[in-house]
Amino acid sequence: MKISPQRIAQIEARFAELEARMASGGLEGEAFVAASKEYAEIEPVANAAKEVRRLRAEIGTLQHMVKDSTDPEMHDMAEEELAEVSTRLESAETALAIALLPRDAADDRPAMLEIRAGTGGDEAALFAGDLYRMYERFAAGQGWRVEPISMNASDVGGFKEIVAEVKGSGVFAKLKYESGVHRVQRVPVTESGGRIHTSAATVAVLPEPTEVDIHIEDRDLKIDVYRASGAGGQHVNTTDSAVRITHLPTGIVVTCQDGRSQHKNKEKAMQVLRARMYEKEREEAQGAEAEARKAMVGSGDRSERIRTYNFPQGRVTDHRINLTLHKLPEILEGGLGELVDALVAEDQATRMAGLGE
Repeated sequence: MKISPQRIAQIEARFAELEARMASGGLEGEAFVAASKEYAEIEPVANAAKEVRRLRAEIGTLQHMVKDSTDPEMHDMAEEELAEVSTRLESAETALAIALLPRDAADDRPAMLEIRAGTGGDEAALFAGDLYRMYERFAAGQGWRVEPISMNASDVGGFKEIVAEVKGSGVFAKLKYESGVHRVQRVPVTESGGRIHTSAATVAVLPEPTEVDIHIEDRDLKIDVYRASGAGGQHVNTTDSAVRITHLPTGIVVTCQDGRSQHKNKEKAMQVLRARMYEKEREEAQGAEAEARKAMVGSGDRSERIRTYNFPQGRVTDHRINLTLHKLPEILEGGLGELVDALVAEDQATRMAGLGE
């Protein structure tokens, strides 16, 4: 996508204006915070614009040299350099177009990571545990912090369900592409005949809102407390610490029973509730995209999948971008970078194509 010289001039002028205001020392409080945020957002765009302008000017000079040079050797050198700089300009214009794409306001947010065992019984729960450890290792490599909020462990290992908070820089921007149904094909440890089984787990990644983003009225909540070791139901016994919160207007239900105190469990359950309500608002705002995401996340049925982990062949296939990597052990050890980068690139290409229509 070719960006006009006028647009480049606008970007650079705005950046210069912000730079001057920041350097003047005249900004304080909220005005300084707002200017700092805009400066941080526009700096990479301004740098990309500056590079495009510089390369275009260089191409103009080289084109004159090619046209006017009477020295054959100088003419050939200018033509060779012109071809090289033209290639660099193409890359720089693509980088600028990507930098100008509308940003998802939630990209810098922490995220709630929810993993649920789907089709496959015990094996699905073990796979849900594998996925959780994969994300933990990936997060560690990114310098993020993962804190479990709620979990329901399986008798044989793994999890029937686990919810965790992931904190760090750019968490949602990278993890949001993980939402969907993940399928595993392998021989379960409990299988004596050596047959390959197919199981599934559902992953949902929700940007975490602040209390300002989502205001919840106390009157809209139904809060039940029960014994963490029991099957549930409301009790008046003060030793009951597990909490179930129902948001009456939306019907969203959240449970948390991992903390020792009822207060802590209620606090964590409210975190998850806010994240689910925030995502619901985002989905409604995004319209058709939301419908596509709902279809993608699905119910955990093995027929609805975004990615397959095939153990006998040591491969991982992402079905959305038709990418297969024969690196299953490395990916399960947290080596998700190549997959995440490919998904980001595909998303950018799709959005750039949409802008060009």
